[in-house]
Order: sequence, then C-alpha cells, then structure tokens
Amino acid sequence: MTVRERLVALDVFRGMTVAGMLLVNNPGSWGAIYPPLAHAAWHGWTPTDLIFPFFLFIVGITTHLSLSARSARGDDIGTLARQVVRRGALIFLCGLLLSWFPGFTYTPIAELSDATLVDRVVHRLANLRYLGVLQRIGLAYTVAGLLTLKFAWRGQAVLAAAIMLGYWALMTLVPVPGTGQLGAALLDEPSQVLSAWLDRTLLGEAHLWSGSRTWDPEGLLSTLPAVATVLLGALTGAWIGARERALGDRLAAMFAVGALGMMLGLCWAWVFPINKGLWTSSYVLFTGGMAAVTLATCLWLIDMQQVRGWTRPFVVYGTNPLVAFVGSGLMARIVGGMITWEADGKRVSLQAFVHRTAFTSWLEPRPASLAYALSFVLFWYGVLLLLHRRGIVVKL
Repeated sequence: MTVRERLVALDVFRGMTVAGMLLVNNPGSWGAIYPPLAHAAWHGWTPTDLIFPFFLFIVGITTHLSLSARSARGDDIGTLARQVVRRGALIFLCGLLLSWFPGFTYTPIAELSDATLVDRVVHRLANLRYLGVLQRIGLAYTVAGLLTLKFAWRGQAVLAAAIMLGYWALMTLVPVPGTGQLGAALLDEPSQVLSAWLDRTLLGEAHLWSGSRTWDPEGLLSTLPAVATVLLGALTGAWIGARERALGDRLAAMFAVGALGMMLGLCWAWVFPINKGLWTSSYVLFTGGMAAVTLATCLWLIDMQQVRGWTRPFVVYGTNPLVAFVGSGLMARIVGGMITWEADGKRVSLQAFVHRTAFTSWLEPRPASLAYALSFVLFWYGVLLLLHRRGIVVKL
C-alpha cells in the first residue's frame, strides 16, 4: 500500500470532521438544538466536543507526514522550522482577521446611540477577541511542529505526557490568585479557574470570548494541552508511515492504543474531569484515543476492505478545510447579523428569515433547526465540490 492510498482515509477522516464542524456551528436556532449537537455545558462531553480535538489530531498527523516528506527531499531543519513558524503565523492571522471581520461593530452600541463609522471601528478593535479556534490551531501547530523537528518519537511521547501532567498540576495544585483556594477546588467554576484568571490578567476581559467575558474556551493556558493533542497526532502519523510493518498490524495497534487512551482518559476524569472548555488532560487522552480508533476504522474500511463508495463527499469536505472554516464563518456572520431588515416591528436577519420561512413554517423547532444546519452543510458541499473539480486547493 502506498502513502497516497493511506491519505484517502485521512482525507475522509478530516472531511467528516469538517462536515461535523459545519453542522454544529450553524443551527437554525441556538435555542433548539438536539443534545448531541451541542457542547457539554461544562464537565463531560458530547459528540460535538470531539470535533475540535479530532481536527488538531489530524493536524499532528499531517504535520509529521509533511515534514518527513520535505526532509526526505533534502530540506534542512532550519528551512522546515521557518516553514512551520510561517504557516502557524498565517493560520493565527486568518483567525484574528475572522474575529475582526467586518472591521467595525455592526450591532447597536449601548453606550453610543449615535455612533459614527469611526466609533464603530474603534469599538470593534477595543473588543476584538484575540484568541479563537484558528488561533489555537496556529499556536498548537507551531509549538508541536517545532518539537517534532527537534525530538524523535520517544521524545515526543515524553513531552506529550509531561505537558498533560504539568497542566494537571497547574490547574489543580496551584492556588488561584484572589481566591485563596487551590485550583482543584474551583474546577466547577469556569470564571474561577487558573486559566480564566490568566486570560483576564494578560488579555483583558474585553478581548475574551463574548459568551462569557470572564474566561475563554481557547485561552492561553488551555492551549498548552492542545499542543499535546497535536503531538499525539504526530505520533500516530509516524506509526501510519511505518511501512515496514503490515497495515493490519499497524491498525491493530492503533485500535489497542486508542482504546487504552480512552480508558485512561476516563479514569483520569475521576480527579480531572473531561472538559473541552479547559482542554483538560483527561480530555486530551480520551479524545486522542477516540480519534485513533476512528481513524483506524477509516483505514480498515477504505484501505484494507476497499469500501470506498461512501467516501467521495468526505474527501471533498476534507480537501479544503481552511476554505470551509473561514468561508462558513464569514457567511454565518453575514447572514446571521449583518444583513437585516425590519419585519413585524423588529430587526430580522437573513438567517432568521430563511430559517423561519423554509423550515419552521412546517417543522417543529428542533427538526427545523437541524434542517437549516443540514442545508448549510449541503451549500458548502457545493462550494467545495466546485473547487475540488477544478483542482483548487487553498494551502498556507
């Protein structure tokens, strides 16, 4: 089996993740969501909480495969390191520009009833969220990529374990300033944990996630264990690329190690709960294990059993993940708040109008919300299919 054949399964795995991201990020109404399509309120997990770590796991795999291929072509470590830093910086910049878009506050500003365009631009900058999903991907990719260049697989495994153990110690054994309590006693309070205090101190409340302003789910300290997620992916990528072993043996090991990781994550959760908002070490192990099992299943179906009839849509979704994420994010903001008009005495967005007209007019709230989300996913399948057919792949 060739490397190219194995990458079909990786594209499918990435495509399933991208399609899942489009589905859960764009419901017709945030007030009418089926529980599996919503994040866990705090501790615990739902299928939605698997999407982001799965993508970071894929980033780790592709990082190993890409850097290994370039090294085999003769690129030195310095060249590869510059590539990693450049790519990570561009991913971070894309996320920052997406957060800033459209460059001004387009919703009413309570303290400025007659805000000018300049006022709106200044207000947007004063409340710009510095971190986010793409920013975390950029930071985690950069750190993990540089570490994979410096250390062989044993060193990467030790580093991943050290990061998870160190983060656990920081979040549970260090007293949180201003509370007089150890972090372990505050894990149930999102705004009281050490990572929340650090984000408020270094970034300022105005630049945190607008859903809380007291903590950020993609904050600074919680990005550290996200690096471990990427490293687990890089280790998996090294194992997938070990062609001296039969594919069946590699997949058996992935199933076994993945199941072990899930079990260890669940055990660790007894003292450090699985939590996406904190990206806890138990969450890293559990989701990394599940990602390994899921990818092994894809490899078994696609490359060993040659069951490929179902893969085409997911290959399309997986070919241009950056276009899907940035494009869908821009579209959601435009139709969800920027394009509005007066209807029945209140402002109505284009998204709300389509949701109400096309779906809630004949469906119950939850099915209507899901139907809108599915239509959004299908719309982006059309966009990505057009790019796929024309051979257009956007890379940084």
